[in-house]
Amino acid sequence: MSKKIFTEEQIETLAQNKYVKNVTNKAITYTDEFKKIFIAENQNGKFPREIFEECGFDVDIIGIDRVKASGKRWRAAYRNNGVFGLTDTRRTYSGRPTTKELSLEEKYARLQAENNLLKAENELLKKIDMIERMMIPKK
Repeated sequence: MSKKIFTEEQIETLAQNKYVKNVTNKAITYTDEFKKIFIAENQNGKFPREIFEECGFDVDIIGIDRVKASGKRWRAAYRNNGVFGLTDTRRTYSGRPTTKELSLEEKYARLQAENNLLKAENELLKKIDMIERMMIPKK
């Protein structure tokens, strides 16, 4: 992450750009649409700075290092996962378990689901064991 801190005026200027999802004094979250545009234009031979400027960003405010780092990160994500790699998944999956208190019905439903999963796992292991026994020649 860049060490550059944005002023209130810079935050306001950046927030007005249609390709900015969110901006704080330390970070900018770009839209998925902008990331796709960036990859397409970059593959056509344009430099990251050109793409940012054409999309209405002031590179002097953002900082050239941040522009280069964003481009590098998006190209790697695109190379590894295609267009899906450019999608911001923080809203849909944060990787953290929920911390809210569950109701009795929700706890019961989770326990039932876990129980069903364990039963299915047991049945699968029994079938595997039976198949293995059938394959071993008897003496």
